[in-house]
Amino acid sequence: MKGNNKLELLRNAPIPRALMSLGIPIMIGMLINALYNLVDAYFVGALGDSQMGAISIIFPLGQVVVGLGLMFGNGAASYLSRLLGSGDKDTANKVASTALYSSLLIGAIIILVTAIFLEPLLVMLGATETIMPYALTYGRIYVLSCIFNVFNVTMNNIVSSEGAAKTTMYALLLGAVLNIVLDPLFIYTFKMGVAGAAIATAISQMVSTLVYLVYVFQKRSAFTFNIKQFAPSLQMMTEILKIGIPTLAFQLLTSLSITLINRSANSYGDAVIAGMGAVTRITSMGTLVVFGFLKGFQPIAGFSYGAKKFDRLRGAIKTSIIWSTTFCLIVGLLMAIFSTQIISQFTDGNSEMISVGARSLRASGFSFILFGFYTVYSSLFLALGKGAAGFFLGVCRQGICFIPVILLLPAVWGINGILYAQPIADVMAAVITVFMALHLNKKLSIAEKMALSEKKQ
Repeated sequence: MKGNNKLELLRNAPIPRALMSLGIPIMIGMLINALYNLVDAYFVGALGDSQMGAISIIFPLGQVVVGLGLMFGNGAASYLSRLLGSGDKDTANKVASTALYSSLLIGAIIILVTAIFLEPLLVMLGATETIMPYALTYGRIYVLSCIFNVFNVTMNNIVSSEGAAKTTMYALLLGAVLNIVLDPLFIYTFKMGVAGAAIATAISQMVSTLVYLVYVFQKRSAFTFNIKQFAPSLQMMTEILKIGIPTLAFQLLTSLSITLINRSANSYGDAVIAGMGAVTRITSMGTLVVFGFLKGFQPIAGFSYGAKKFDRLRGAIKTSIIWSTTFCLIVGLLMAIFSTQIISQFTDGNSEMISVGARSLRASGFSFILFGFYTVYSSLFLALGKGAAGFFLGVCRQGICFIPVILLLPAVWGINGILYAQPIADVMAAVITVFMALHLNKKLSIAEKMALSEKKQ
C-alpha cells in the first residue's frame, strides 16, 4: 500500500505538495549532510592551517568515489521513474538490482587502487610538504570508508526515484548528526586529530548504510534487490549510463576544479589552500540543498514525461525554478554580506586565510543566485533521458566554463584569478542554460501536440 501511495504522489498529487513531499525530506537530509562537512572543517580548522589544508586536498577524492554511486544511482533513478510511469515493474526491479551491485563492484576496485597509490595522488592533487603527513593520515581511513558512501549514494537515488524521500532523509540525518557528535569526541577528547575526523566520518557512513539495509530487508521498497536480478543487458546499461556518465562527468569535473584551485593556490601557501577549501565547503552546503530539493523534482519530471502528462511536467519545472532561485538568492546574499564572519569560523585567526576566503566567498555568493536555474535544467535533461544534452549542460559549469578560466586567469590576474574563477564560470554557464532551456521548451511543446493528436485518433 505504501508503494502505491508513493506512486500516487508522482502520478496525481498537486505539484507543490509533491515537490514538498519528495524534495524537502531529501533537502533536509543533504543540508544536514553538508552541515557535517562544515562541522568537520570547523573542528579540523582549529587544529591548524595544514590540517585544514589536508582535508581540502582529500575532498576531491571523495567526490570521485561518490561519483561512482551517482553514475549508477542517478542513471538508474531517471530510468526507474520512467519505467514506473509506464508501469513496467519487472524491468524496474532488474534495473535497481543491476545498478546497486554494479556500483559496489566498481567502487570497491577504484577504492582499492586509490588506497594503494594514495601518496602520489595527493602530490598530484596539490598537497604541500607540510600538508602531506596529515593528508595521508586522514586519507588512509577516509578512502577505505568510501565503500559505504558508494552504497549510500546509489541507494539515495534509487529510493528517491520511487518517491520514498523520507527514508533518504532519515539515512542522511542519522549519519550527519552522529558525525557532528563524534567529531569533537575523536579529534579532541581522544586526541586523535585528523585521524579522529576520518573515523567519525566512517562510522557515520556505516550507520546511514544500516538505515537503507533495514528499508530493503523490511521489504518497504517498491523494488527488490535480489542478486539473481543482476542482469546487465546492453539495452539496460545504455539507459543507465547515458544519464549516469554525464552525472559522473559532473562529479569528476567538480573534483578536477577543486584540484586545479588547490594546485593554483599551492605556490601561495597553506593559508590560501585552507581558505579556498573553506569556501568550497560553504558553497557546497548551498549546492547540496538545491541538489537535494531537485531529487524530488526529478522523479516527478521523469514520471510525468513517461506518462505523457505535459501540463504536470511544465508545472513542476516552473515551480522548481521559482523555489530554487528564491533559496539561492537568500543564501547567496547571506554569503556575500557576511563573508568575513563566516570564513573566520574556520581558522584560529590567520588573517591571510580570512582575507582570501572572504573575497572568494563574497563573489561566489553573488554568482550563486544563478545556480538554481542552471541546476533545474541540468537535472531536467537527465530526468527526461536526454543524455547528450544533459551531459553537455552537466559539464558546463565545472568543465567547459571553469577549466579554461582557472587555467588562464591566474596567469594574468594572479591570486584574484583563483578567487574569482568559479563565479565567472557560474555566469557563463547560466547564459548557456538560457539558450538550451528555450530549445528544450520548444521540443516539449511539439511532443505535447503529438501526444494530443494520438489521443484523438
